[in-house]
Amino acid sequence: MKIVILERNSVGPDVSVDSIGEFGEVTAYTDTTAETVSERITDADIVIANKMPLNESTLSGADNVKLICEFATGYDNIDIEYCKRRGIAVCNVSGYSTEAVVQHTFALFFYLSENLPYYDEYVKSGAYAAQPMFTHYDRHFTELSGKTWGIAGMGSIGSRVAEVASAFGAHVIHYSTSGSKSDKYEQVSFDELLSRSDVISLHCPLNDKTKYLINSEALSKMKKTAILINVARGKVVNNADLAQALKNGSIAAAGLDVIEQEPIAKDNPLMEIQDSSRLLITPHMAWASTEARNRCVSECVENIRSYIKGESRNRIV
Repeated sequence: MKIVILERNSVGPDVSVDSIGEFGEVTAYTDTTAETVSERITDADIVIANKMPLNESTLSGADNVKLICEFATGYDNIDIEYCKRRGIAVCNVSGYSTEAVVQHTFALFFYLSENLPYYDEYVKSGAYAAQPMFTHYDRHFTELSGKTWGIAGMGSIGSRVAEVASAFGAHVIHYSTSGSKSDKYEQVSFDELLSRSDVISLHCPLNDKTKYLINSEALSKMKKTAILINVARGKVVNNADLAQALKNGSIAAAGLDVIEQEPIAKDNPLMEIQDSSRLLITPHMAWASTEARNRCVSECVENIRSYIKGESRNRIV
C-alpha cells in the first residue's frame, strides 16, 4: 500500500514514524499546504493528516484512498459525510495527550499564581544579593488549598485536572458545556462558575455553544483576583475582550496555550500585554510532550493495523 503523511512535522522531527513503514511504501512530507493536498494524495491508499483539509475538493481525484488517519484527536479538517459516501474509513487518536495537557494546565497556573516571573527577575537582577534579609515576598501569593477551581468541560482532560486540583486541596466545581451530568464534582451554572471560581480552566471542545464562551460579559462576572487558563481551543476565548479585561484589571491574570489565530497574528490585542505576570502565552504546545507525541504515532500505527485486520479501532467512519 501507498501511505502519504501530509504533515510529518506535526509530531516533531525528533519522533520516529518509521514504524508506519511496516504497512507499505511511505511518503512523508514535512509540511503541506491546502493547495498541494490533492496532488500529493493522488495515488495514496492511506492518508495521515493533522490539519490539512480532506474533503470532496481534495479527495475527489484520489480514487485509491481507503483510510484516513489523524495525527490528532480533532477531525474537523475532514468532511465526514463525504468520507461516508465514498466508503473511506476515518480514525483519530484520543487520549494520547491528556497527561501532558493536565501538566501544562498547572504549569501555567503556578507560574502566574506565585508571581514566578517577578521573583526570578528579582534574584537575577542582583536585587536579592543586595538586600540584608534572607527572604523577599513583596508580591503576595496564596495557596491553592481551600480555593475554588472551576472547570468548563469535564471530559478526560477536565476530569484529570479536577483530580489534581483536588489533590492540592482545592474545591472543584464545573460547568458542563454539553449538558452532561457528573456526580463526582459539584455542577453549577455558567454564571455561578464565573462568580465563584478563583481559577477557571477551559477544557471544552469548540462548537457553536462554546465559541467565545469567555467574552466581555463573562469576564465582568469573574473575581478580580481570578486566573483564567485556556488549554482548549483559541476561539473559546474572545482575545480582544480578554486583553481589555487584563488591562482594566477585571481579572488578575490569564494563561493561554491557544489563541484565536495560530500562529498568533501580530495585531492580536494580546500582543500589547508584555507583562508576563499578567499574561502568559505558550505556542499551542501543551499536548506535545515527547511521550505524548510518541503515543500519537504508535496509536496511529495500531489504527492502521486494526483496519487491515478488518477490525474497528478509534473509528469515526
